Amino acid sequence: MHIHFDVPADPAYPGRVAAVLSRVRLRRYGIIGAVLVAVGAIGLAVSRGSDRADQISPLFTAVAVAGLLSMLYSPWVRWRARRRSSGYAVEGAYDITDNNIMMSSGSQSSGIAWDGVSQVKDTPEFWIVFVGRMPATVIPRRLMSAEDDETLRAYLAERGLLQ
Repeated sequence: MHIHFDVPADPAYPGRVAAVLSRVRLRRYGIIGAVLVAVGAIGLAVSRGSDRADQISPLFTAVAVAGLLSMLYSPWVRWRARRRSSGYAVEGAYDITDNNIMMSSGSQSSGIAWDGVSQVKDTPEFWIVFVGRMPATVIPRRLMSAEDDETLRAYLAERGLLQ
């Protein structure tokens, strides 16, 4: 297998990559935040009928506010990542072989060996490549031909990497 495609210098592309990687990394904050908001709301509702409501209510209010802030953390980080990375648009390329994924951008180049990849998540816009539990890079599907996309899908399925 050998797949090669170029990445044009699109100012929106680095922001989309940063957003998708941060969404995967920060998903747990939204879940934890939702749990904290629920605990805070239930605690406030239960404490309303209590004799010590004036002492307990501030605790559950703080828990609910902490949950809300935790839920807002991920969108805030994605917004900052998009805003900060928009100036990094340079032309690049991907070379994907049976052994590794080579990425070049401007004057820099890096690669990931398939032996180090633990899983690949399939999204409509990107293949998200994980090394261990962390997302390491993305492969842009929009820039690949349909044949290359199917070739990569078959290769990933054969190796048992598709999530």
